Amino acid sequence: MIALDFNAAWGINARMDLRRLKTFVTVADQGSVSKAALLLRITQPALSRQIRDLQEELGLKLFQRVGSRLVLTGEGEQLLGRCRDLLNHAESLREVAQSLCSGNTGVLRIAAGSKAIERYFPTFLRHYAVLYPGVQMKLVEAKPGERLALLERGEVHFSIGIARTSDDRFARYTLRTFDVLAVYSPSLRIGHTDVIDVGQLAELPLLLLKSGAATRKIFDAACRLAHLQPNIFIESDASSTLLALAEAGHGVAIVASSERIASKKLRIARLACRRELLQMDFGVVWDKRRLLPHYAESFP
Repeated sequence: MIALDFNAAWGINARMDLRRLKTFVTVADQGSVSKAALLLRITQPALSRQIRDLQEELGLKLFQRVGSRLVLTGEGEQLLGRCRDLLNHAESLREVAQSLCSGNTGVLRIAAGSKAIERYFPTFLRHYAVLYPGVQMKLVEAKPGERLALLERGEVHFSIGIARTSDDRFARYTLRTFDVLAVYSPSLRIGHTDVIDVGQLAELPLLLLKSGAATRKIFDAACRLAHLQPNIFIESDASSTLLALAEAGHGVAIVASSERIASKKLRIARLACRRELLQMDFGVVWDKRRLLPHYAESFP
C-alpha cells in the first residue's frame, strides 16, 4: 500500500491511501460511481466504501447527488486540484524510481489524434522499439482539447498534434509546419494560382471542418481579421467528405496540407490573409511541471 503523510501538506493528522485519492478524482471526472468503478476495475460497493472512508478521514463531504449524477461540493472542488497534484507527484516518483532501477525501462504514454496515429506511428513504433527495446509505448486516441486535459492530469507524457497552446505550463517542440489549403474544382473558375487570399472566398460556398478542428480555428480567425462572413455549405468531421464534395464542384474545401489529396481533378492553393500564409505547427507538447522519466526525455 502506498500511503502519504498529509501533516505537513494539509495539517491533517492521518496517513492517507493514494488509492482513495485516485478514486475520488475518478468519480469527480466521471460524475458517476458506476462509470468510475468500471474505469478503475473495482466493484461499486468497494468504490463507495473508499469514498466514504476518505470523507471520514477528512471530516468533509466531498460529493452531493444532483439527479443521477454525483457533483462535487464546494469543499470537494477545493481539494480536487491538490489531489491531482499529489497523484501526479506520486506517479512521477514511481517512474523515476523505476528508471533508476532498470535504466531505460518503463511505459511511455502518448496522446494523439486518429489521423496522426494512422499516418506516423505504424513506422515510428518499429524504429522506436529498436532504440528503446525496454520502453513500452501506449497510445491514447484523443481530440485536441482532450489531449491537453490528459497532459494536465498526468495521464500521458506527451501530446502529438497541432501545437497551438500558449499556456506557459506546457513546452512545445515543432516537428513540421502545415499550410491551410483551399481545394476546389476547376468548374468554380477561381483560376489556377498558388496562393488565394481569404477575401477571394467571400461569395463561394465553403466546405469546412467542424469548429473544434485546428484548421477551422485558424480559418475562422482569418475570416474575422478580413471581416469576412463565410458562406458555409457544409461542416464535417471528415476531410475526405469535404474533398469529395469539392471534386464534385460543390464548393471550396478548407483543409490542412497534411491531408492526402489523391484526385488530380482538384486544384490546390495555399490560403493567406493580409499577405500572410495561414499555417499551423504540428509537434509534441508536454507539461513542464511534470518530471519526465529518463527514457522519455529524448522522445520529441
